[in-house]
Amino acid sequence: MTAAQADLPELPAEFLEMPEGLRIDRPDVADGAALWRLARDSKTLDLNSSYSYLLWCRDFAGTSVVARDADGRPVGFVTGYLRPEAPQTLLVWQVTVDPAHRGRGLAGALLDGLTAQVARQHPLTTLETTITPGNTASERLFASYATRHGARVEREVLFAADRFPDGPHEPEVLHRIGPLSR
Repeated sequence: MTAAQADLPELPAEFLEMPEGLRIDRPDVADGAALWRLARDSKTLDLNSSYSYLLWCRDFAGTSVVARDADGRPVGFVTGYLRPEAPQTLLVWQVTVDPAHRGRGLAGALLDGLTAQVARQHPLTTLETTITPGNTASERLFASYATRHGARVEREVLFAADRFPDGPHEPEVLHRIGPLSR
């Protein structure tokens, strides 16, 4: 068990160790650069500054998870936070898995592990995320999550394309999943 895992006694054992030597863990500041690289290499996520990933690993580690390979290197992550004005809602900001580890259900396991972890410390009724139109992989991931958790999915445009000041950007569609039952 890593030091970070020792900080997560509430994470169910089935999420700590996974097939092929992968494990779910809490991110720490030392993971920030790797998360930035995973986001950059995904070719689908909006890439934030490297500084933001360092801050995320420091300030939002309790509402985020990483998947580590047998050598402890991050090979996937989910970043999220509890909405300040809706503290029973976990907003998932980014999800990615290294291409070499895709197609094995790791992203779904990360989402399940994260919500189990957060729900042990905070009442959690809803998960939210935004997805751009045409991102079929993310739509399937979150629809599958909703099914596993016995929840409905409601969709609405959260940010229209014209809200983004930095050039062309597709709208961000809010997917609200809830109520979570398991």
